[in-house]
Amino acid sequence: MTDPAVLERIATRRSELDGLEEQLAKHLEEVHAERDELAVAEKVPARLSEKVAAVQASTAPVSALVGGRGARRSRTARRAWTRVRCLRSTSASSPSCRRPRGR
Repeated sequence: MTDPAVLERIATRRSELDGLEEQLAKHLEEVHAERDELAVAEKVPARLSEKVAAVQASTAPVSALVGGRGARRSRTARRAWTRVRCLRSTSASSPSCRRPRGR
């Protein structure tokens, strides 16, 4: 027959393993929850960079094609446009229509 001490050790070990199983199951749930949170957190920077790129694209400086190449408006062209705008406006006393001192 089986020794009672052996049966007692088996029962003790089984209860230890049951407790360990509960701890591991709880830890595994925590790992799954953290993994899900990280998956969501990974998407946030990607979405933010997409939004920033869209804003930057919508506020990019206006360019034109000159001789088949891209060209930005020069300062001189901006000044000329400001002069035309000031001549057409009814209020030539607006701050943007004033001439800089010394000219």
